[in-house]
Amino acid sequence: QTFRDTAGRTWTVAIDIAAIKRVRSLLDIDLLEVLPGKGVPGRGLGIVDRDPVLFVDILYVLCKPEADRAGVTDEEFGRGLGGDALLAASDAFTEAFISFYPSPRDRKRMRRAVEHMSAMLEKRRDSLDSSLESTVEQAMERRLAECGASSGRPPEQSVSILTDSPSASSA
Repeated sequence: QTFRDTAGRTWTVAIDIAAIKRVRSLLDIDLLEVLPGKGVPGRGLGIVDRDPVLFVDILYVLCKPEADRAGVTDEEFGRGLGGDALLAASDAFTEAFISFYPSPRDRKRMRRAVEHMSAMLEKRRDSLDSSLESTVEQAMERRLAECGASSGRPPEQSVSILTDSPSASSA
């Protein structure tokens, strides 16, 4: 699985036993915590949403042999990940993780788990969006009410004074 970073470099995410051991050794993280039957998904899948910095560290360790050959440090690697590049890296990681499983049945199970987790995250984002909109609207209404109270005029008149002034009409 590959992705392109913001510097235009293409990286290959390969998850195999050697890569899992490298992540365990260098980061003390067990990517296999998300194995079906081993309890609640741990730090593996979904890490990009919970901790993007840790996710980039994991990704760097997975891509470390390639990064070493290219002379790219972990800091340079991290600088190349943000926005769409981070999303592409997350997709590549997820696909590599699913492909790791030798059994088609396990791959299917992992894909369902990823889909379920994605749906849950989307619901969470929708809920946060609604909450944020409501909070912003309430803050704006309070601020408009405060502006109207401090000028002695309703907020609509305060705004119309700015647009009806002689300097505004001569502009």
